[in-house]
Amino acid sequence: MSEDPTPVSDSPFRSEPSARDEAPQFVLPLVVRIERAEPPARTDALETAARAVLTILADERSAGQGEWAGAMRDWQDARIRKVVRRARGAEWRRAEALDGITVTGKSAEVRVFPPVPLDGWPKDLARLQVSGTDLDDPEPPVEADPAAPVLWMNPDLGMSAGKAMAQAGHAAQLAWWELSGEERTAWRDAGFPLAVRTAAAAHWPGLVGSGLPLVRDAGFTEIAPGSCTVVADHPALRREPHGSGGPAATRSA
Repeated sequence: MSEDPTPVSDSPFRSEPSARDEAPQFVLPLVVRIERAEPPARTDALETAARAVLTILADERSAGQGEWAGAMRDWQDARIRKVVRRARGAEWRRAEALDGITVTGKSAEVRVFPPVPLDGWPKDLARLQVSGTDLDDPEPPVEADPAAPVLWMNPDLGMSAGKAMAQAGHAAQLAWWELSGEERTAWRDAGFPLAVRTAAAAHWPGLVGSGLPLVRDAGFTEIAPGSCTVVADHPALRREPHGSGGPAATRSA
């Protein structure tokens, strides 16, 4: 994985066609465990998915000559796609048997796998449901700690839990790309603390124009192309200059 942020002009998340569309396309699979009797809370699932993406990005197997490094490079050379599927019972046990990493939150479990070709999913993942994944928060999330990274969701967009999990993962990845090596190490060693919250409607325009990493959706599913979905607010990035105040990087799912 490159240590340098991807230039906005060649972003793998742009909604406009680019040279990246000509490269072989890969997807990062994530599977969330949703048992019928005990589904996870929505916010915890979003946060756990974001940490899962960071965990595989930081894993030694994803870098250098690691066993996942080739797949990770191929994935990041094209569009950065993520797809979230759901599993329970035997489905989840079969998913856990595949090469990957399981990240556990307060109530959520998310397993992330090395990238696969768009049409090359392992059969035990390909058979899992992707649409209609939705979850609720039993109680409103507590206020986010301003000293910790916060992924701010667009208050005007309705997204399924699966779609929102993928978007949170994109935002976490943008923040990771823009951090220095020392800042990445500190975040990783702390266990990737972060919060996912829906921004107040009055604050959203300011976040979009803040210069913090901004995810723009490519419009493959659920929402219109170019929609701003998440702003990644990491304390280290607040201290960095971001030019004229435009987004430091704009990407799409």
